[in-house]
Amino acid sequence: MTDIRESDLPGIGRKFQLHTRGGDKLVVVVHDDGRRELYHFDPDDPDETVSTVTLDDDEARMMAGIIGGMSYRPKSLETMEVALDALVVEWFKIEAGAGSVGQTIGGLNVRKQTGATIIAVAEKNHTHCINPGPEYRLNAESTLVVAGERKQLKALKELLQQGSL
Repeated sequence: MTDIRESDLPGIGRKFQLHTRGGDKLVVVVHDDGRRELYHFDPDDPDETVSTVTLDDDEARMMAGIIGGMSYRPKSLETMEVALDALVVEWFKIEAGAGSVGQTIGGLNVRKQTGATIIAVAEKNHTHCINPGPEYRLNAESTLVVAGERKQLKALKELLQQGSL
């Protein structure tokens, strides 16, 4: 597992240092004013900076989404998961034979049946829907971004596979 070391920088913010499996050293400094500074160090000389980038808060959040797979999910990843304490955000693909294909979110009664929330849908034709309403019709090969506790997401996956609980 990759180790991230954190340290406070009084009057500045917080520093995060990561040594990648590939041998790179990366440092991110999150300033109290929202700026982020990214430093990449020379693998042969870990004290020499190879490059630096400074991002404002909006730019940093956009990059986090890109790196985290919100804008594009590599084809080889069937599901992806991010855990924030008890809340889990996961990407889930609806298979062609799933019972939920052609049904609406409201018709499946997703939130009441499972407690989970569908926060976005990415379609195979590259269209996206953020915060889909109850009238949204689910399609085969769509990727859902869902949020909830683990047991809620398990119930949601069962509902999507079977078409009912």
